[in-house]
Amino acid sequence: MTAPALTFSEDQAEAHDRLAELLRGAGVDIDEGTLLPAADRREQVMAVVGKAGSGKTLLLAEFTKALTEAGVDIVSGDWEGKRRKDRRTLAILAPTNKAASVLRNRGVPATTIHRILYTPVYAPEYEALAEWLAGQGEKPEVEGLTDLALERAYAFYQAQKSIPGALAAAGLRGSDFIAGWKRREDPLDIGFVDESSMLDEKQFDDLKEIFPTLVLFGDPAQLAPVGQSGEMVFDSFPDPRKCELHRIHRQETDSPILDLAHALGDESLTFDTFERMIEDAARRDDRVVVAPRADADLMARSPVLVWRNVTRIRLIHAFRAAHGAPEHELLPGEPLICDGIELPLKHRKRRIELEAKGLIKGAQVVYLGPGRKPGFSRLHVVGAEDPRISVASIVKIEKPGEEEPFIPFAATMGAAFLHGAAVTIHKAQGSQWPEVQVFAPDLYAAARAGRIEAGIPLWKRLAYVAITRAETRLHWVTRYALARPQAVLGTSDLVVAAAPLELERQSDGA
Repeated sequence: MTAPALTFSEDQAEAHDRLAELLRGAGVDIDEGTLLPAADRREQVMAVVGKAGSGKTLLLAEFTKALTEAGVDIVSGDWEGKRRKDRRTLAILAPTNKAASVLRNRGVPATTIHRILYTPVYAPEYEALAEWLAGQGEKPEVEGLTDLALERAYAFYQAQKSIPGALAAAGLRGSDFIAGWKRREDPLDIGFVDESSMLDEKQFDDLKEIFPTLVLFGDPAQLAPVGQSGEMVFDSFPDPRKCELHRIHRQETDSPILDLAHALGDESLTFDTFERMIEDAARRDDRVVVAPRADADLMARSPVLVWRNVTRIRLIHAFRAAHGAPEHELLPGEPLICDGIELPLKHRKRRIELEAKGLIKGAQVVYLGPGRKPGFSRLHVVGAEDPRISVASIVKIEKPGEEEPFIPFAATMGAAFLHGAAVTIHKAQGSQWPEVQVFAPDLYAAARAGRIEAGIPLWKRLAYVAITRAETRLHWVTRYALARPQAVLGTSDLVVAAAPLELERQSDGA
């Protein structure tokens, strides 16, 4: 890399130089575009922090490009290829599938932390096929696959660097070529972690075991993980290990949403004044909408963001009633949120497989219909590269005023789900949607409560995270009311490029 492809601001240029020096310690000179002799695997950790629009993602993308041009191999979690003595590796990570898909949509080949911690074991007969697709071997002959099927796989891989997706394009299912899953044993070299404000200490420690060089990209104004006293893992980094970006670059689009987000940094700002700012923005720009009621059509794919669980449950109940959903069953198209995997220790391998497919706590899915076996659901995992799965499910629908949820159907054990028409702002962190509805009465309640988190009023942290989830339009919902849906709930909008990966084959205890 002879020079940065873009003109950096002063703070970006400083971060670029400091990260370039860090990477030289990892055996990569991005200024010369060369790999250096192997260095000692000493721990190197640095954070690049800044608010929304400060250019964190731009830097991450530019460094990914520079490392690739220098000969560093990108590890996606799907396939790693042959090890070489002089090989250098990079993985770009995000805490959730949705956060990873946001990066992939911007051309950055990101994967989830789980897909790096737990890796697939390919059946031996398909290893040669994967090596050929990755450019590390000759075209193989595979029993049961025609030349036409191999050509489909090759064409898919040229467009999208996904080994499972390419094999699915050839007509294979995940159960054909993935023999199992294992926790990673071999370390990698460099890890970039986006949305690192969501990392807890355990995840951070796991990543340091794998990556001697680790760069965290995070927003200090977001919400810290629950149980960490309002602090992110990078808050305790000393100044030499932290690059702060102050200038806001995304203002070139004159975004009223970002204007509102950054106005929250004013210490004297009150909730009432902020709400008047939203009303003023809505009069000037249709990208901000003051809505007297929540939109039931938007809730099917973009949840209303709330602070309190009681509000979440009331909105979900209203959504289901508005769509005429039966009390004891789900309609195709209803959104769900994964609430974890309920399996005993003896089914650890199955747990790893489900998590690697995207069913981690907080993952967003859409219900497609019942599976072929009792207790199974067909699901679309939002943001996953191979989104269609069928899995043993425990679905819990909470009801206002009742302690116990009703369970429309359930397997003995498997993946647990809550309804996803409304979610807490904490769970929404790391995700983005084209349009976002923020439930203002909850933020007003947080302001009245007067709670402070890490020196900042909680309502401001909540508002900042909530409104920056919106890519193009912010809906500020002012009342406990729901507009009637204008469209029938369905699944026709969920387009899948590759063949589905079927998980229903393993029904024992899952």
